[in-house]
Amino acid sequence: MRIIYIVLVVILSLESCGKLSDLNINPNQPSEVNMDNILPGVLRDLSNTMVTQSYLIGNNAAQLTAKSLRVEVDIYNWGSFDTWTSLFDILRNVYNLEDIAKEDGNQSYEAVAIILRSYIFSVLTDAYSDIPYMEAVTGNRLDNFKPIYDSQEYIYTGTDGLLAALQRANDLLTNTNSSISGDILYNNNLDKWKRFGNSLRLRLLLHISKKINVSTQMSEILSTSGSIMESNSDNAALNYLDAFPNQYPIIALKTGDFDAVRIGESLVSSLKKTKDPRLGQYARPTDATINQKDSLEYLGWTNGADGCDTDGSRLGLAYYDYPNHPLATNKAQAVFMSYSEVQFIIAEAIQQGWVSGDAASYYKRGIENSITYHDADLEDFGWTDFNDFYNNSGVAYNGTQTQLWEQKWVALFFHGLEPYFEVRRWLNIQNNNWSSLGFLVAPCNNNNNDLLPSRFLYPSEEKELNGENYNTASSNIGGDNINSKMWSIQ
Repeated sequence: MRIIYIVLVVILSLESCGKLSDLNINPNQPSEVNMDNILPGVLRDLSNTMVTQSYLIGNNAAQLTAKSLRVEVDIYNWGSFDTWTSLFDILRNVYNLEDIAKEDGNQSYEAVAIILRSYIFSVLTDAYSDIPYMEAVTGNRLDNFKPIYDSQEYIYTGTDGLLAALQRANDLLTNTNSSISGDILYNNNLDKWKRFGNSLRLRLLLHISKKINVSTQMSEILSTSGSIMESNSDNAALNYLDAFPNQYPIIALKTGDFDAVRIGESLVSSLKKTKDPRLGQYARPTDATINQKDSLEYLGWTNGADGCDTDGSRLGLAYYDYPNHPLATNKAQAVFMSYSEVQFIIAEAIQQGWVSGDAASYYKRGIENSITYHDADLEDFGWTDFNDFYNNSGVAYNGTQTQLWEQKWVALFFHGLEPYFEVRRWLNIQNNNWSSLGFLVAPCNNNNNDLLPSRFLYPSEEKELNGENYNTASSNIGGDNINSKMWSIQ
């Protein structure tokens, strides 16, 4: 009893001196995480996720590439994919970054977090339609593990929606005196973040241009000098390092897994007809000709199942170090958005009469800067310079919508899921008539009556863990199936 008494006295003494709680503090594990530690992790995880999404889904669904193994994407045997889980997991850290930024009064970090979460939510709603938005990832913060699903219309246009959020990010970056560090995307250049955010606004306005009048908002963005991307140096594209774990994610694949994705027949056909030098960057020559500089041959793989034309070149040197093949000097980047894409967005906006300007000039810059970005060699394909290629290859602007779309499609190679989102939008405008596009056909042996799926399925876990809200959301979009139309393309 005397021993117990002594122990109690010691404990009470330590507690009264404030030392007992100190015994529970791990000096090797910080209780707070700095924003400059969160940001690079978010950017790396998001980059890896979007490269993988492009490699396995976005490029294949848009027929820029084709699967030679596990062809579910190509034949429209679609499920939920892992897009949902991967992106919502990243959103937790994005919100952590935003919350800490608000607590510290750092408007620059807050704006960067807003731009990143707006990008992520835009991908999620464009992939699934209605999703948890206002109550998303609030389990830890608000003890809410069954978030409601917001409508895609609200996610885009609501008072707290994506367009409003990106406007707020622009305002914060316009008026802030704070700085950031740990930025592996733009090297802490807030002006470039501002241009990315406003360029993303243009993309999202284009996505919903069938539903609302986008003229005023687009014009306001374009009327402010320096508000959008102005060159390839403004691309939202992450550089990778040479070694694991910070190398381009495809390079880490086994050779057999890399072989499972080939350059698409539709893309090869488009590039060959104009002798486009990007063919030599997007694809590598056949094994028989890869070391024969003067007689290189490129073949495309037809999207579809067994019995289709399955003889296609592997992806270009920048995307993988293949045994006994030449190595690329510069490896591929993770591209969220490019200056080239912005030029095509503006060209289409002018073409549709939403804003004023010379559509041909923007269209031309879209092509030129895509070729420059990929370091494509014009001379290797028989051209003296870009103007020679532009004027004599058949790509010179003719004022048609389908020509603009085809050149934008070529430039969207490895732009996350955006190639699929845009092809879906174009087909919707053309009443799902593949022949009206001219540069794409329905995949061989597809399982969906030649219809490009409108969306991904919700994850099966949602039925079990958030059943009531899942059922409501499914009912609101006409059922949880791949052909349910989302608000933006109805």
